[in-house]
This record gives sequence, C-alpha cells and structure tokens, in this order.
Amino acid sequence: MSLTAGELDEVRGLTDPIQLSEVEDIYLPLSRLLRLYFEASAGLRETVGAFLGEQIRPAPFIIAVAGSVAVGKSTTARVLRTLISQWPQHPHTELVTTDNFLYPNAVLEQRGLTGRKGFPESYDRRALLRFVQQVRAGAPEVTAPVYSHLAYDILPGQRQRVQRPDVLILEGINVLQPAPPGTVALSDFIDFSVYVDARADHIQQWFLRRLHALRKTAFTDPQSPFRRLTEVSTAEVDAFGTQVWKTINEVNLIENIQPTRARATLVLHKGADHSVTRVRLRRF
Repeated sequence: MSLTAGELDEVRGLTDPIQLSEVEDIYLPLSRLLRLYFEASAGLRETVGAFLGEQIRPAPFIIAVAGSVAVGKSTTARVLRTLISQWPQHPHTELVTTDNFLYPNAVLEQRGLTGRKGFPESYDRRALLRFVQQVRAGAPEVTAPVYSHLAYDILPGQRQRVQRPDVLILEGINVLQPAPPGTVALSDFIDFSVYVDARADHIQQWFLRRLHALRKTAFTDPQSPFRRLTEVSTAEVDAFGTQVWKTINEVNLIENIQPTRARATLVLHKGADHSVTRVRLRRF
C-alpha cells in the first residue's frame, strides 16, 4: 500500500479517527475488489461490442458512496479516490458530492423547504440526473454547481468541471434513492455502491462531536451562518445539535437514507469507535 500517513491526514474528515491499519484491512481490499469490477466492466463492453459487430465507446465506471450525515462517507469516498488513482491503469478519477445539487437556500425558502434541507425534495434531481447522464455518455466536459459547507449554500457562479473520467465517485446521502414510478433513478447509472452504516445513536454522537469541532474551526469564520455557536456554552451547542439531529437528520436517516442500504453492493458497518466492524457484500 502506497498511502502514507500524511496523505491519510489530507483526506480524513474533521473528527474521523480512521487509521492506516484500517485502510490496509478494509479499504485496500475494497479497492482491489473495485478494480476487479472495473476490469470486468471493460471486458463486458468488449463482449457486447463483438456481438453487435461494433466498437462500444468506453464509459466511466461509476461508484456511489451513501450513508447518513456524519457517518464518515466523505472520508470513505476520498480514501477510495486516492487508492483507485494508484491502480496500475492510473485511471482519471473524479469525486463529486451530491450536495452540489441541493437547491440554493433562497429556493428552499421560497418552496418552504428550509427545514427539509437534505431530504430528497431539497435536491435538484433532474440536474443531478442530467449531469450523470452526460458524464456517462462521454461528454468532453460536464459541470456541476458547487456547494459550500462554510456558506451553507450553493456558491453563485462557481462550477466543478468534470472531464471524461475513467472513474466517477458520487458521494451523498441520496445516491441510492429510488426514482418515482416511470422515471430513471440515479442508481440505474451506478456500477458499484457502498453504504456506510452505523447505529443511529452512534452517528448522533459523531454529529455532536463534529459540531463542537466546527465550532472551533469553520464556525469562527465571519461568513459562517453558524458563527453564533462560537459565542454560546457547550451545553447550548449540545442542545442545538440534538434538536437538529432529532428533528431533521435522524428523521431523514430513518425515512429516506437507511431504507436504501439494502440496494448497496457493499455495506461497511461501523462500531461505536467509528471503525469498520463488519463488511457485507452482495454476491449476486
């Protein structure tokens, strides 16, 4: 394994205690498995092309990383991107978060969805599907909006550019959501999916821990809409975080995110210490 401690520090989430030993035990074998799927997809494309008597253009291999807020899916996605880029093929790998396709705060407020941010209806599903379809079709360049966790909003005029990746990693709480009847789902374009799982009470603890860490870092920025949390007591931060978790994040987890777990190719289950304790792989 060529991932160094310094590189792990760069991709680790703010309060994610992931260690190199876990990368070696869990994520390196997962990277090898993904490489097998990646190579098999190329072989299948060649087989179908031979059957049709034509050459089929290579399409990006799309990996989805799903799970709750604060469960560590962003770290998982970044670790996988680093490991995948070190395959012998050195595939061009892009990472896109579906947060980029949240409606701007002004739109959410206009539609009465401010308190539903993160729920399925708060995303521009059509724009997300259009983005993935264009990437899959091999468009030379596709752009996506950019979401800022500091501003807690879409950044006007900024775009993330994606240029014909060999591997596209989509990370977000909604990547495995089913589509309305008669429509195409995002999961229809996904070749391999990972669901990062944990008990709800453990995730709540991690959410509160991250809130306190942000209170000492990002929330100190004058542009942060949560700057007021730096001026109140620890107990008040806990009360605020618990209310947000119970009324928004946990409800979304139970109603919309957790039900998609069964659709994943592979489930990484974490224990109370945030480390992966169980791996479940769908074999068919």
